[in-house]
Parts: sequence; structure tokens; C-alpha cells
Amino acid sequence: MAFIRKKRREQQLQLYSKERFSLLLLNLEEYYFEQHTANHIQSKGGHNERKIRGSLKICSKSVIFEPDAISQPIIKIPLRDCIKIGKHEENGSSRHFTKAKSGAISLLFSQVYFIKEHNIVAPYKIERGTMEYVFELDVSGKVEDVVETLLQLHRASCLDKLGDQTAMITAILQSRLARTSFDKNRFQSVSEKLHMECQAEMVTPLVTNPGHVCITDTNLYFQPLNGHPKPVVQITLQDVRRIYKRRHGLMPLGLEVFCTEDDLCSDIYLKFYEPQDRDDLYFYIATYLEHHVAERTAESYTLQWQRGHLSNYQYLLHLNNLADRSCNDLSQYPVFPWIINDYCSAELDLSNPGTFRDLSRPVGALNKERLERLLSRYQEMPEPKFMYGSHYSSPGYVLFYLVRIAPEYMLCLQNGRFDNADRMFNSIAETWKNCLDGATDFKELIPEFYGDDVSFLVNSLKLDLGKRQGGQMVDDVELPPWARSPEDFLQKSKEALESGYVSEHLHEWIDLIFGYKQKGTDAVGAHNVFHPLTYEGGVDLNSIEDPDEKVAMLTQILEFGQTPKQLFVTPHPRRITPKCRSFSQTCGHNAPLADSPVSPGEESFEDLTEESKTLAWNNITKLQLHERYKIHKEAVTGIAVSGNGSSVFTTSQDSTLKMFSKESKMLQRSISFSNMALSSCLLLPGDATVISSSWDNNVYFYSIAFGRRQDTLMGHDDAVSKICWHDNRLYSASWDSTVKVWSGVPAETTCPKRHRFDMLAELEHDVSVDTISLNAAGTMLVSGTKEGTVSIWDLTTATVLHQIPCHSGTIRDAAFSPDSRHVLSTGADGCLNVIDVQTGMLISSMTSDEPQRCFIWDGNSVLSGSQSGELLVWDLLGGKLSERIQGHAGAVTCIWMNEQCSSIITGGEDRQIMFWKLQY
Repeated sequence: MAFIRKKRREQQLQLYSKERFSLLLLNLEEYYFEQHTANHIQSKGGHNERKIRGSLKICSKSVIFEPDAISQPIIKIPLRDCIKIGKHEENGSSRHFTKAKSGAISLLFSQVYFIKEHNIVAPYKIERGTMEYVFELDVSGKVEDVVETLLQLHRASCLDKLGDQTAMITAILQSRLARTSFDKNRFQSVSEKLHMECQAEMVTPLVTNPGHVCITDTNLYFQPLNGHPKPVVQITLQDVRRIYKRRHGLMPLGLEVFCTEDDLCSDIYLKFYEPQDRDDLYFYIATYLEHHVAERTAESYTLQWQRGHLSNYQYLLHLNNLADRSCNDLSQYPVFPWIINDYCSAELDLSNPGTFRDLSRPVGALNKERLERLLSRYQEMPEPKFMYGSHYSSPGYVLFYLVRIAPEYMLCLQNGRFDNADRMFNSIAETWKNCLDGATDFKELIPEFYGDDVSFLVNSLKLDLGKRQGGQMVDDVELPPWARSPEDFLQKSKEALESGYVSEHLHEWIDLIFGYKQKGTDAVGAHNVFHPLTYEGGVDLNSIEDPDEKVAMLTQILEFGQTPKQLFVTPHPRRITPKCRSFSQTCGHNAPLADSPVSPGEESFEDLTEESKTLAWNNITKLQLHERYKIHKEAVTGIAVSGNGSSVFTTSQDSTLKMFSKESKMLQRSISFSNMALSSCLLLPGDATVISSSWDNNVYFYSIAFGRRQDTLMGHDDAVSKICWHDNRLYSASWDSTVKVWSGVPAETTCPKRHRFDMLAELEHDVSVDTISLNAAGTMLVSGTKEGTVSIWDLTTATVLHQIPCHSGTIRDAAFSPDSRHVLSTGADGCLNVIDVQTGMLISSMTSDEPQRCFIWDGNSVLSGSQSGELLVWDLLGGKLSERIQGHAGAVTCIWMNEQCSSIITGGEDRQIMFWKLQY
């Protein structure tokens, strides 16, 4: 998993430097400045004088000596515990400054830590009492500078106020950074061009390392001020796949760079001192990546997840990344949900809903009795109120789970100690029970619980983690009865996360953690209210003038835990699962999609045709022009084709309806209803009647058998822009700002008699309606207006479900996906927008360099006709343009595909119709 891979990467760096020392030996918020090869001289001047060879590390709050011999412990002397610091005189006494030539430094102190003796990770040993240590530097000329630095840092450590300490150490650090710069000799190539250099810190869990950032036309570099753990970290820009701006310490100063697509483990995390430096570097890398990598939003991942192209695990991984969660920041570590509710049974039954935790409730609300106590306290609490006094994710909780694989992190967080043995991560079942019943325990899980690496569950390092009250030693984590081994536990946890139940309910948990129930009245209603300091924007650190108060506030926030950045402000769509492929015929706005019935006949028909449709859409980029015919005098506006494919009907702005024979390749009929443009056409079932809409406000019915106009529907006060037909109902959209629903019966093929049309409903809009489309079941309609609003209507009640202003200009085309779960719209602004039908959420948006006038799509891929005449193939799930196909000499104005997805016809402003074939 992410943290484990991160730790292994750090271990590899330590192998590179052959050091036992790591930044985790420092205190929180401490910096490592420099090192000097030296000897630790024991019993100086005595008959048993002994020299221990090693390296002296100068840090902002301590002096650390790392002996070369691993049998010897690392020595850490806190500067605040120092009594005297100075050169060591030959007679053995020491004072602050002496003129005598000496290559040794003397420290007189009252407390010292001994760490990693025999290279064993264990709680630090502490020795107290007045002691003097002497360190002899290899380069005696550096002694004065080192002593001066130590005295300066000692003064900072002894200041009464924490804020003053932090300010003085920061000033010392900035002075050191200002006196140095990036070493250009570290460039990979002499031809590299420098674009930017600034100061920053490399962030790893619990610690940061100051240095210089440099970006060239080919590489990103970070050079640590102290050369630890390697002289330069280098990232090739060509390898970068994702970059994210981050909050670090509640400030917009972080930048994380990934060279992988599906991983929580980044290649470098940088914290800048100025937001502008961060933004400039982000802009440069983003500009470089623009033509290499598509930038992803939460919504674009939602579309992939909904349609089954991302697993639940992968989707949660991406949401965590987008919400500022990073495995480099333990205060914002990726958060994953408890899924399983049963840790007692001998077998795990994933078909039983009772096996699973209620994902619609936060952990704190899962136990009804505990929740009642918390609500009682909440109601009596003065403002600002909160239900939970602790968070669901914090550095302490993360390391609670990871202590067996990351013991040094816990020792760093807890000042050299492990937690009490009875409070350790001893048992899965115990931990879950405490999360249900504990007065202050509301923690969720971490991604490691759904990964492949079991090392966080096994005490493979043979750590001495203490003895419990019952007398047993803390060792491996105790697993549930249904898990035969740690590997089996992770495998079954993964299966649970990807199960049908979780797929149907995961959106409810996302609403709590990343979505609309995270804040405000919806959070209160969901019993999901945490301390105000945990939320983004909960406190403005820049407004706090007292440095002591500011440091204390930041420390509290970082240790307490932080709520993820809010990604969604409307209900999150549910996943499309196999049992709910299409909308119920009678489905209303609030009907649960999962309960939508699919008849056996529908299912079998879908199964029979699915393979051929999938094959066609997989090869849509291989579309080739077969034939073309110029049959109109103006732009083609509509295409309809007879059931056997032999006759093609087209309408045009030249005011004619034409019938073209595909077999004889000849024009068979040309009909004119008025002297104004016709806007669309369709064939009624039975192929006996063609309907055309006109700019003269009318809809015309033409009998093919009798060769004449059969009916005229004068139903609008302005041009009719589009018509649809389903189940003996006509739907007409108009520039008079309405969509009207009419009842009608198809005319008998043997009788030219006229029929009366009754208006059943009028769907009112604020402005002209330019396009409409029905879903497959005929239960919903989507309309697009002149001002860029998409409206989704429930036709069973004639009410609007959602109105989404998602385009900045006229909507050219809009249509439901085959499964009715999504709507795609294209507009004059060049955008292709995907909307979730259930929630009305805009979940994907792509931009083309010109308007897309018309399209067909299968829910995953789009074939659109552009203003320039090209046919464009779009990969919605990948968020990219896949292919450009040369087509018409002017805009593609209409497009038709047969039910088997094997034949395509387009019409254009160049007055032509084109027949296309797929090349398999």
C-alpha cells in the first residue's frame, strides 16, 4: 500500500546514504541543517580515553551524533537541555568561547537520548543528570562556526514562548537558504534551460526538509540544504502523470507530483514559502503536461466509476487525492471506510446486507445509544457546536494502524515512546467494537486495509511493543474468525469493498466525507458535525497576530485531524450496478434506481445485441466514408431511415422533404410543405408516415403510401425546432419557449384520413428551446435552450427534475445514454457536458476548439459532427479526443445511426448526405 511503498522508498534512500539517521529522529517542526564527520571522545585526556567515529548532525532543536558502528546508539542531545556550549580546552575544562586552538566542541547538558542501539528500533532510552560530551571535528577550522550556530540555536530553544522560538529558527533557516542556491552542475544535461528557482521544503510524513527547487525545460529538481538523504532529487517532466495543489498546514503552499496514474504514493511533495512560487511552478508543469496528460476532475472520475471502469477502491483513491489527502501528510492521510460489520462469524457472508456497516451514517452515529448521548451534549453546547470531540482521521489514528511497519513514525510523534500496550492496534474486532462503543473513538480506516501488503498486520520486525494487562505480549494483529490468514483478511476486505452492496451504497459515504453532507445543515441532519477547526476555512491563520497563539493553533489542527476538501455540493450519483441497467418505465425523480425492474425479454435482447454494439463502438475510430450525395439546395437538417434501410428521408433549410433510395442511389421524391425551412424529421412506426417540423410554426405529416400531406399540426407560436415520437405521443420543441406533448395515433396505411391531436402537457421554459430528446423508455425528456440550460423532465408527471445551466451559448444537441443514467449535451461554446440524471450533477466536461453541432453516443464514447465538417470521436472515460475524421465541407448538422450501430449517415451545410461504414 501507499504508506508502505513510501517507507520502502525512504529505506532505499537510506541504503544509498548508508545512514541509520533519519529525519524522524528530529522533533516535530524541527530542521536538520548540516553534518560534520567527527569523533565522540569519551574520558578525554584520561588513561582510558576512547574515540567513537561518526557524524555530528546540527539540527534546529538538538545535536545528534550517529556512530559508524551500528552497535553504538545514536546520541540525541536537546539544545534546551544544554547548560554550556563551547570549544573544548586542552586542560579538559570548557567555556563558551576560547582563543585556544581546538578541533573539539564541548556540550554540558542535563538530559540525553540513546536511540537505535544495535540498530534496533525501540523506545528511546533517556539518561538524566549533568554530563559533558566532547566531539572532535575532522576539520578543526569549522569549530568556531559550529559553536556559533549552536549557541544561536540554543538561544532560540530557550525562549519562553513557542511562537518566538519558531520565528527565530525560521529566520536562521531563511538566512541559510538565502546564502545558498541550486548547484547547476547537478543538471542532467548541459543543454537544459533554467526556467525557475526558489526555496521550498520536501514534505515526508511528520517531517519536512528545506532546500532549493529548480525547474528546467526537461526536469524538476530538489536539492536539500543538508544533502540528506541524497544530494539531489530529480523528476523527469516527461514521466509526470498528475500534479495537485495541496493545503499544507492549512495554507495553500503544497504541490504534489505523481509519475503514476493509479497510486496514492507520489514521487515528491513540496511545500513552498510563498503561494506565488507554488502557483508559478504548478503553472509551468501544467503547461508542459497540457498536451501529454488530461487534467482530471472529481466529476470525470465519477463518470468512469459509475460506468464500471474504475473500481470502488480506485475511485476512493482518486477522491482522496483530489481532496488534498496525501500519504506524505499524516494529518491529511487518505481515508477509507469501515465496510464490514461482522468480525465474529466463522464465515463472511457478502450476500447478507447485515454483514455490512451502514454507509449512510458516520462512525459516530452507528451506535444509537452513544449517538443519543452525543446529541444530548450537542444540544446543550454553546456555539460553535460539534457532535464529535475527535476526528475520523488524524496522525495518531494512522500510526495506530501502521505501528508495526512504521514504528519510527510513532516514536517521532510520541517523543520516543510507543503507546500503552492495551491501547495498541491489537485486534480487528476490538478496534471495530471500540469505534462503535467508545466515547471518543470515531475513526475510519486507511487504504492499507484494502491493499495487498499484510506487513502492517504482522510484527515481522519483532518489535517490543509492550505487554498487555492480561500478560500477553503485543505481537501480530488478531484477525476475525472468518480470516484464515492476513492475506485472506485483506482479500476478503477487498471483495467486500467491491461487493454489490457497497457499490450500491458507497455514494452515501462519499456524501458524508467528500460531499454535500460534510458541512452545513445537511451535515447536522446526518449527525456529521466535527470541531470547526477541522474544516477547510475553519480558521484563518493569517488573521492571528500572536505568534504563540498561531503556532499553538496550527499544532492543534495538525494533531487533531482535518476534514477533506469538499468535492461535491449536491447528492453524489449512485453507481450503475448490473441489476439496475435501465430506468423503470414509471420511475420518478426520487425512485431508487437499484429497484428499477428489467423484464426478462429486455434483458435477453440486450445481452444478444450488446456484443455487436460494443464491437461497433470499439471500432468507431475506423469509420470510413462509403458514399456521398448532394440532394438539397441548402443545409440538411434531419435524417430518418426506413426499418429495412432502403429509404432515407431528409429535411433541409431549402424547405423540402426528400426521399432517397439507397438501393437505386436515386432521389425518389421531393416534397415542399411551405416556403420556410424544415428543421427535423422522423418516421412513425410502420414506415408509413414521415413527420417534419418547420420554421413556419407547424408540424407536417406526410403519407408515403399516398404521396401527399396527410395532416398539419399548428401547435406553436414560433418555429418548431425539433420533434420526437414515442408510444403514440408526439413531442415538439419550439422557439416559443415550450415543449408540447400531443396524443396521436399513426394513420392507417390504407387510409389518408386526418386525425385530431390533443395536447397532453406543456413544458414551459424561459427562452427558446433548440433541441429535445427522449430516453429509451419514453419516461423522460431532455431539452436544451438558446441560453445554455439543460432541463431534464419526468414525463409521467410533466415536471422538471433538474435545470442545469451548463453552457455559455445555444445548446446544439442533447441526448440520454442508452441506459438513461446520463445526459450528454453539446453547445455553441464547444463544450461536451455529461450530466447524471439521478442527481443533476455535471460529472464531466470536455472542450473542443469549435462547436459540436450534433452527436451520437453509447454512454462511453461520442461521435460528434463539428462546425468545420469533421467527425470527432471522443473518449468520455479517458477525457480525451481520440480521432478526427474528414467529412463535410461545412458544418455537420445532423447524424443518424441504426440500432445495430453498423450504419451511419450524416448531413451537412454543404447540402450533402454521407454514408459511412465501420472497418473491422
